[in-house]
Amino acid sequence: MSEHDEGHTVAGWVGCAIATAGAAVAGVGIVGWRPGIWVGSVVIVLAALVGWILHLAGWGKPPGVRTPGQWGVTVRDRSARQGHAGCLWCRLAGRRAVPVRTAAAPQPALSTSGADS
Repeated sequence: MSEHDEGHTVAGWVGCAIATAGAAVAGVGIVGWRPGIWVGSVVIVLAALVGWILHLAGWGKPPGVRTPGQWGVTVRDRSARQGHAGCLWCRLAGRRAVPVRTAAAPQPALSTSGADS
């Protein structure tokens, strides 16, 4: 297994496969079958919609790096139903997660000892 979260998910693979097929159909349209350009374009848009739906169903990944136990392709994202903070796909679907706020870094204490030279 890789040492990095490469983002391989069911939503990513299915969306990429459909988009590749759409690009191939559009390429055939450029070479000679003119309706292929439009059919391929529609298939590419369909790929984005399928990827979006799979992401919202939990087969995608939240923004950022996942923990190593979540790197598998078949691992579902259980937090997708509430939406991911900072995720455009979730915002477009009306799912607005509350962003997790980290504690602010403590400010250095001001010195109250004597005057500066």
